[in-house]
Amino acid sequence: MVEFVEFLGLLAENNNREWFNAHKEQYKVYEKRLKEFAAKLINGIAAFDHSVASLTVADCTYRIYRDTRFSHDKSPYKTWSGVFIAPHGKKGGYAGYYIHFEPTGCFLFAGSHCPEPVVLKSIREEILDNGDNMVAAIEQSNGFNLVRWNALKRNPKDFPAGHKYDELLRLKDFGVEKPIDIRAFNGDDNALLEAVVADLKSTYPLVEILNRAINYAYEEMM
Repeated sequence: MVEFVEFLGLLAENNNREWFNAHKEQYKVYEKRLKEFAAKLINGIAAFDHSVASLTVADCTYRIYRDTRFSHDKSPYKTWSGVFIAPHGKKGGYAGYYIHFEPTGCFLFAGSHCPEPVVLKSIREEILDNGDNMVAAIEQSNGFNLVRWNALKRNPKDFPAGHKYDELLRLKDFGVEKPIDIRAFNGDDNALLEAVVADLKSTYPLVEILNRAINYAYEEMM
């Protein structure tokens, strides 16, 4: 995947249709390689989290074309790529496992990013009821750190301050992340895959807790 990340770096410097069209065949080679990696990653994760076993590559990957209709940035292409493996796919609303490829840095993430309000409330209620197990699951994640993106400065409404896990209650994204140096694998995608699966397997207890809370939220909506 190193060559693909290098290609994305060139794309970042030449983010226009003329350059991309001139290099489209090269991109197709890398896209095929990414899809093969994604298929193996789905299988690797399904071995320990059976809830993702039926997913396809299309369920978990992203188009390189940007939707510029409502953006001031009219650059036509994304300069990153990723694979997000979660129950019901990348748009299913569940917590899952993610690998991010970008010239400025690659990383792994496990958890729930930007959950909708009803889900967010359910996860916070899970923290009140099951905070000790959630903290244990975070600590069990191999080399991952808790994400604190967009965390609140105070506890949210209906969650009074002074709780043992105020820090968790203030989060708006729930998950852990870990940087990964893909160059360390010397272009061996299978070695990279093996390391990624092993790392993400250590986050399964956290993802399972989060998805239990997310299931509660969706059941209440029915």
